[in-house]
Amino acid sequence: MTTAIIAGLITFVFTALLAIAGSGAAFILIPIFIALGIDIHVAMAVALLLNCIAMSIASYSYIKAKLVLWKAAIPIIIAATVMSLVGAYVSHGLNAQVLKWLFVGFLLFSGAMMLFYAPREKHQESSPSKQLTEGISIGAVAGFISGLLGVGGGNIIVPVLIWTGINPKKASGTTAVIVIFSSFAGFLGHATLGNINMELLGFTAIGSALGAVLGAWLMTEKLSAKQVKVLIGIVLIGIAGKMMWGLIVR
Repeated sequence: MTTAIIAGLITFVFTALLAIAGSGAAFILIPIFIALGIDIHVAMAVALLLNCIAMSIASYSYIKAKLVLWKAAIPIIIAATVMSLVGAYVSHGLNAQVLKWLFVGFLLFSGAMMLFYAPREKHQESSPSKQLTEGISIGAVAGFISGLLGVGGGNIIVPVLIWTGINPKKASGTTAVIVIFSSFAGFLGHATLGNINMELLGFTAIGSALGAVLGAWLMTEKLSAKQVKVLIGIVLIGIAGKMMWGLIVR
């Protein structure tokens, strides 16, 4: 129970921080859970459900503010949901060491995006048919990675949506809704294979819900999301370095 309580407190802190930065916390919680001695597949299953909880709370505000582009979201949701299930099943055929190396790569990518990516909105939007093709492609890739590594895929979807010409705020709002579905599908894929710890899930779910509420409140107080993103980027790269060292010296 001690591990579950610690995991819940950590979930609360990072969910609040990442809510300010506009992202789900799964990609940073998984390596922390692993460091606490939690099995990698259990960590993935729990983190995916936590993404659902946090993004559901955040999405309420986005939908209310009309920042969700449903025409762009629906094809991505469909493709991401299907491929997230596929990714979850594929992950069980991979060695834990391979998954950890893949996750290191994802952490480095996410950290670099947090530190260096400066979104710029394009002024010309794609045609409806191109938007559909792009949506399915984006959803398939992000969904597969979501299920495979236990992350929501938001760090991939947001920059790609912006690159296709969508306003950054609407890209974040749309992605939050998408992540709910892709994360839940990935969670089901892991849960049906027996990777669930109800005690851990209970404490971290409470931490995730409270953290999302706190993060949303802090954002309304106009804290600097840019500063938080830089801090998170440094933390992610540091965690990736620690995981790499552990994999190399083992």
